[in-house]
Amino acid sequence: MTHHLKAGDLLLIVDPQNDFMPGGALSVKEGDQIIPVLNRWIAAAQKMQIPIVVSRDWHPPHHISFQERGGKWPVHCVRDTPGADFHPDLHLPRETIIVDKATEKDTEAYSAFEGVTHDTGVPLLDKLREFHIARVWIMGLTLDYCVYYSAIDAAKQGFEFHVVLPGCRAIAADTAEKALAHMRQMGGVILEEEEQI
Repeated sequence: MTHHLKAGDLLLIVDPQNDFMPGGALSVKEGDQIIPVLNRWIAAAQKMQIPIVVSRDWHPPHHISFQERGGKWPVHCVRDTPGADFHPDLHLPRETIIVDKATEKDTEAYSAFEGVTHDTGVPLLDKLREFHIARVWIMGLTLDYCVYYSAIDAAKQGFEFHVVLPGCRAIAADTAEKALAHMRQMGGVILEEEEQI
């Protein structure tokens, strides 16, 4: 099995948003350290004309996931606020497909597959079918939540998936361990090192 990009692949970057970075509303330790890794993969994908999808939490105010409504998380990634913006050092090409998720006030959505394209409202799965994708490379924030749920949904939809750990960070070690075990159980390839792109 090859561990580098090829035709039929898609690069999926999950939620590289300011609120998940150190100092953000839902800060992930070392979250900003994935940005150089993401940029390397973005550059490689662009060079090879591999589609690039970047998902983002795009919450309305008073989203169901927020603690103010009994949810698990502090207020974060409210649409059209600086916290919802992508990290400023992330180099996204113009052709990047942006997928918005968790956009309904009363519905939680961790997986990028629960999102739709920002410009046309097309579900991510339909976009992958359109591009005839067979394999998805996944990285981003966080390993134990949105990366994990996106990977599991990719597997359920019949896609081979690879998770690049240097391009991920987790909220907690115990939930990350469980997520990794389940992703492996679902047939995912977990790359401990970046290897060749």
